[in-house]
Amino acid sequence: MILPDVWRSGLVAVIGLGKSGTAATRLLAREGARVYASDADDSPAAGAAVDALRTLPGVEVETGRHDLKKIRSAAGVVVSPGVPPDAPPLAAARAAGVPIVSELDLGFRALRGVRCIAVTGTNGKTTTTALIAHLLGEAGLRAEAAGNIGRPLSDVALAAQPPRWLAVEVSSFQLHDSPNFAPEIGVLTNLAPDHLDRYPDVAAYYGDKRLLFRNATDESVWVVNGDDTSALELAAGARGRRVRFSLRGPADGWYDAAERSVRLGGGELMRREALPLLGLHNVANALAAGLAVQEVGIGPAAIAEGLRSFQPLPHRLEPVAEVDGVRWINDSKATNIASTVVAIEAMDRPFVLLLGGRHKGEPYTRLAPLLHAQCRLVVAYGEAGPQVEQDLAGQIPLERGGDFADVIARARRAARPGDAVLLSPACSSYDMFTNYEERGAAFRRLATAA
Repeated sequence: MILPDVWRSGLVAVIGLGKSGTAATRLLAREGARVYASDADDSPAAGAAVDALRTLPGVEVETGRHDLKKIRSAAGVVVSPGVPPDAPPLAAARAAGVPIVSELDLGFRALRGVRCIAVTGTNGKTTTTALIAHLLGEAGLRAEAAGNIGRPLSDVALAAQPPRWLAVEVSSFQLHDSPNFAPEIGVLTNLAPDHLDRYPDVAAYYGDKRLLFRNATDESVWVVNGDDTSALELAAGARGRRVRFSLRGPADGWYDAAERSVRLGGGELMRREALPLLGLHNVANALAAGLAVQEVGIGPAAIAEGLRSFQPLPHRLEPVAEVDGVRWINDSKATNIASTVVAIEAMDRPFVLLLGGRHKGEPYTRLAPLLHAQCRLVVAYGEAGPQVEQDLAGQIPLERGGDFADVIARARRAARPGDAVLLSPACSSYDMFTNYEERGAAFRRLATAA
């Protein structure tokens, strides 16, 4: 890996010590940089991994605060995706003219020779990324899913033998500070308002998504949602070739709803019932993944076989239990309105919807027309409970839940045999849980409790 000369002669600051920050610190230390790594939390989530950093030569670790003087004098700053752009250490770095890059950017620069398919969008990123990695692997290629899906690129770069291919989930936060990130193939799943608790408006959020294309070349390939006007407009000016997927009509990859046929170009790839994923949105994700790996050279038969063997990811329309004839579905990853819309549209039976958490700035009124047909009850809970009630009361049967056990108990009482209970909160989890995984695990535990 070639670090900027100024980074080798100066100090590099790493802000945020979750998985990304700890991996970035280890990578920088391996490359011989002096590192100041800090986190505002007294007990960062990475725990023992942070303690291990203190033993590395040239690394200083500080928790509970950031030394702004050191950050202002740093040669460069590497930022974790969970750190807001207006956080004091980043504001201090910008004011001092210190370059800021994401951990994603650092890891990408270290992975020379590794080929990259990047996936971004508002919804479907993780499933599409996992599908791509699975399809590549099933076709016999050394491949791994990384980035926002879980494993930081800097950690991949530390491996003795990195994979030949990476399927990289990329968030808008990561793209914001990734001037060197240049995937060979990029996937834009869709666009919808999100993260309005962090961005001043939708245009700013979409602007960061557009950075996927900033290093495009004539050889770049962009897999784009042909049903999403905003996505098409965002990709329209990028250099390279575009291929489209659609649920509405013929495209490079498309779904023939009348025939229940998933198709690549003019040929049938597989029957809909052979795809083991709930919801039409997952048909779109499968089409996007299929088009991406087709560009690598994988044929339709291998793509179809890989899709048939894929298993649903945790917390994403994941059936977790069937109790007394009621199906319990964990969609805890649905942290915005658009995700919950997709979940509701995937329901093929009456259902009870658990809606709430920490409000992210969008009204819930958009859900009301979708709930009239099959929703028996909305259980509103958490910090967003009053807003959910204000937006939906009088239109849909609704109850306010207390703690999460009470929320589940209310759902259990309302659901009838043949129904579903759907946790698709349209909110972040941070009012009651550490993350959406913990929320989903609590749902699973309570759903299966006697």
